[in-house]
Amino acid sequence: MTDIADNLARINQRIQAACFRSGREWTEVSLVGVSKMVPVDRIREGIEAGIQVLGENYVQEALKKIETLSDLTVSWHFIGHLQSNKARTAVESFDCIQTIDRQSLARELNRLAHKRGKRISVLIQVNTGYEESKSGLSPEDLVSFYELISTLDGLDVRGLMGLPPYYDDPEEVRPHFRNLRKMLDQLKDRTPNPDRLSELSMGMSHDFEVAIEEGATMIRIGTALFGTRPTC
Repeated sequence: MTDIADNLARINQRIQAACFRSGREWTEVSLVGVSKMVPVDRIREGIEAGIQVLGENYVQEALKKIETLSDLTVSWHFIGHLQSNKARTAVESFDCIQTIDRQSLARELNRLAHKRGKRISVLIQVNTGYEESKSGLSPEDLVSFYELISTLDGLDVRGLMGLPPYYDDPEEVRPHFRNLRKMLDQLKDRTPNPDRLSELSMGMSHDFEVAIEEGATMIRIGTALFGTRPTC
């Protein structure tokens, strides 16, 4: 086994243990391998080891990887801040966009999806920590934003994505994960199709077990899976 395969096996064991502690089935949780700045050959190793979903932060970087790895079956998610001028490429290239956070972007994605005769899966990004350095809606704006974009039939709104503040102790992040789950529950109460709002993308390499215990259905794992990224 390669080091990536070993890492994936250990992460899967931790996922199963966290699900057991919280009374969940481990199949309820999807692992998104964060492949930002990861060389293509290592990404290929990861896919061959069993990674089924990859998350990229930059459109241009992702395009080269998507083309190079087109011989393999994998789902590509966009997990970075999406600029409106990259919306067309994102609609064409990704299976899910996890970072919808403003009306102008939602309307542009909807227009482009219609133009291409497709419906694209999206998550709404929420800034639970009110951090100026991070994208995402404030929690107070979530309901009105959801009511708007749920009317855009080119978008399939599947749930929420969160990138809470970093704490050395993962337990300190738990309230943010819990709040995001409560926000999703509130949205479910406002829609005739609550089953469609099934996804909570939250938790990364150092805190994903706590996120799973609080209801995460997608965890975004980079360093624990692929190793430390280059600094330049």
